[in-house]
Amino acid sequence: MAKKAEKTPETAPKKKAAAAKPKTTKTKAAKPAPARRQVTVPPPFAAPDARVLDRLWATVLSRKDADPNQSHSARLLSRGTEKVAQKFGEEAVECVIEAVAGKTTALIGESADVLYHLLVLWVDAGLRPEQVWAELTRREGMSGIAEKAARKPLQLGFPTKKIP
Repeated sequence: MAKKAEKTPETAPKKKAAAAKPKTTKTKAAKPAPARRQVTVPPPFAAPDARVLDRLWATVLSRKDADPNQSHSARLLSRGTEKVAQKFGEEAVECVIEAVAGKTTALIGESADVLYHLLVLWVDAGLRPEQVWAELTRREGMSGIAEKAARKPLQLGFPTKKIP
């Protein structure tokens, strides 16, 4: 029996090029924008509200010069900005982990930790909550996309280093 010769690109018969068809441009009807979900804001619980943050900030501020052996806030603040920022970052990561895991109860606890450490960071930086509230109020009526586009680009002119 004779073997059939294998066709390689070099030995394969060439196909005739098909006549090029003129391309017609189809105009697609614009897709309608997806319907927006109606979001209703539930009424607040009859429970503590955001004023607790102002009170907690005042407590942390009052502990700034306290004995580090007597106050966790004083101990954090005495260790310097890098350590305060590091602790905030650690708590933020823990919060993200619980959110991704879908653990609501743990997320509530970690969120409280994040807020506490953020307030410690503000005290360390000399910020007052009213400054942040004013910025949030300024942004309140603005689209998030428009607000972000209006920001000046960051000019990072300082070196960064890993905190030990």
